[in-house]
Amino acid sequence: MNSAATDFFAIAGWLGWAALALAVLTVLAFIFGWGFRFRLVGVTAFTVVLIGGCIGFALGFKQPVSIEGAVAFNVVYDAGGSEAVVAVEPTIAPEAIEPTLKQAAFNLFSRGRYSSQGEQQLHIRLRTIVHPQSGISEPLYLGEVRRSLNQLDDEAMQISTNPKAIARLAQAEHG
Repeated sequence: MNSAATDFFAIAGWLGWAALALAVLTVLAFIFGWGFRFRLVGVTAFTVVLIGGCIGFALGFKQPVSIEGAVAFNVVYDAGGSEAVVAVEPTIAPEAIEPTLKQAAFNLFSRGRYSSQGEQQLHIRLRTIVHPQSGISEPLYLGEVRRSLNQLDDEAMQISTNPKAIARLAQAEHG
């Protein structure tokens, strides 16, 4: 478990003690007829809601994976289904394509994804845009990864690169 999740569980614990103390104070307020007793009900209830939020965030929090050799990417298409597209700068080195695809596969994994048309794999494509001439943009799909929609540590992850697009990228960079 990462430190952020541990921190949120600790905060939830402290909020639990605060909620317990507020509940006791609320009961006393009703027994003695204090004027602010209904405000204490609201504060106690809100504290319980905060506990639920902290626990939910701690359970759902996932730190991004960093893989050596990968470059930064932007998600340009992801509707939460079985397909996504990430974009990189056209200056990407060919040896950085596979690590970047692997990093995207880990960071875009979520158990909440739905499968379109019954497909049980997440399909992520890596693309960049080159400008062969002024005013002309050409998208290049450099590679793709297919991984399980259900398993975080997918041993059968399939990474493939597009040699023609990589050659076109090198040509555009030097041309």
